[in-house]
Amino acid sequence: MRVLAVTGIFLLIHTVCFAQSLINLQQKKQSAAKEIEYTSNLLNQAQQEEKASLNRLHLINNNISQRNVLISSLTEELSVYQEFIDNNNMVVRMLSEDVEEIKKEYAALIRLAYKNKNAVNELMFLLSADNFNQAYRRLVYMRRYTSYRQKQAETIQVIQTLLNEKIKELEELRDTRRQLIKNTREETVKLALEKTRQNSEINELKKQQQDLRQKLKQQRQVEQQLEQEIQRMIEEQARSNMETGEPAYGLTPEQKLVGSNFEQNKRRLPWPVERGVITERFGIHQHPVLSNVQVRNNGINIATEIGAAVRAVFDGEVSRVFGITGGNTAVIIRHGKYLSVYSNLREVTVKKSDKVKAKQTIGTVYSDFDEAGKSILKFQIWRENQKLNPEEWIVR
Repeated sequence: MRVLAVTGIFLLIHTVCFAQSLINLQQKKQSAAKEIEYTSNLLNQAQQEEKASLNRLHLINNNISQRNVLISSLTEELSVYQEFIDNNNMVVRMLSEDVEEIKKEYAALIRLAYKNKNAVNELMFLLSADNFNQAYRRLVYMRRYTSYRQKQAETIQVIQTLLNEKIKELEELRDTRRQLIKNTREETVKLALEKTRQNSEINELKKQQQDLRQKLKQQRQVEQQLEQEIQRMIEEQARSNMETGEPAYGLTPEQKLVGSNFEQNKRRLPWPVERGVITERFGIHQHPVLSNVQVRNNGINIATEIGAAVRAVFDGEVSRVFGITGGNTAVIIRHGKYLSVYSNLREVTVKKSDKVKAKQTIGTVYSDFDEAGKSILKFQIWRENQKLNPEEWIVR
């Protein structure tokens, strides 16, 4: 039975590791698949506009990125399954060898028992003892011998049952692996089609370089206006505090508590829209079409549905509601030392000094129907005058 114990421990360790690895990979795979599905829906909306657009290119790029994540997860899952199949092959081989060895031992015992099956022989074996103690030891031996034979038969049965189960499980694992290979091939084909679509979109956009440069210039002006308004608000707050004898960036006890709670919820803040995909990330990066042109984003751009509700990411107080030339409406909410900034809004439902709760609707995202209903929320997080990466704060 020691063989069974060792095999059982081996199986338990590898099954637990296998299950945990699969859970992580499947969660990653499901997340990527959901984002691909949602992005594809947005792309279908954007497809109504025949003219190529940056919005559509961003959505295609996001699909390609998530498709790569999906293929990577499938590949890792294949690797995990292959490792588990290899381990199961080893267990099957070990069990097969063990059951054969035990069967040989059991066969030898049966042959020996057959030779001495006569009850008279057993009785004579006892009576031929030199004394009572030797007769008793022979009786104990005979009982242990019989018990050992029974245990050997039970062990063979247990190992054979386990072996049959492992062989069945092994075949199921192979079936799953074959399906994963098929899925990976299908996703690779889809990826190739998306890259073809991406190249086509880029080639069409390259014909609109003058228009793109003009739009980029407008975008930079919008960003500058927004940044200037944030800086102005921070400076006004600092002057107001100093006029009352408070530190420039002093906070009330309530503001300190809100700020502390905000900081503690890093990576757990809800998204500013219920559903969306990030199409442009924080920081400086290469323009997707224009050569040698860099784009700076003080936050992230989130593509969402037409008319999607925009919501506060945390409890706070509305510090500003203002219009931006060419950038629609923006809302700034203070959370202690932190600011969350929502721009490209319409139909704002809050005003300055309003207290808001997390997930409370503050307006709706603006949709540009000249670009097939493009709906982009621009979202930023600041710590006083320091720009932060919102992706490091919202839940993923």
